[in-house]
Amino acid sequence: MRFRLLALLIFVLAACAPLPGDSAGPDMPVTSQPDNGMSTNEPFVNPFSPKPGDEKLTRGNVFINATSLVIRESYPPQISLSIGGDLPTPCHELRAEIASPDPENQIRVDVYSVSDPNVACVAVIKPFQEHIDLGTFPGGHYSVRVNGELAGEFDA
Repeated sequence: MRFRLLALLIFVLAACAPLPGDSAGPDMPVTSQPDNGMSTNEPFVNPFSPKPGDEKLTRGNVFINATSLVIRESYPPQISLSIGGDLPTPCHELRAEIASPDPENQIRVDVYSVSDPNVACVAVIKPFQEHIDLGTFPGGHYSVRVNGELAGEFDA
């Protein structure tokens, strides 16, 4: 009976241990916020930021149909960018580079796609709808521009 209880206890403890790459694990990459004066306890992670190896891929366009800002009711307000559109083919991957606010408090977001030029892909557009966390900002009036077009404005 004691052996079974001990084996069960070891199994339960092992199941609760963090896995490699888990957010509680020691080898989790450290993420940081953009250098834009943001202050929040949560790490800023842009899943669409350029990735290692992108320099070997071909940069392509993204066809943006709609953009909007989502302002969460928190203090300070947390801002997200909602983008809907089409990628040129299913082989294209979405990328978004978010710049720190400039002196006029404009936040520029460069949205594009990348694809492997050596891979044949069916020529059909691939729709997407994504939300990109922009983070929190110090007090002020801000505007967000996606590929040069005004996506929205907010006050922090």
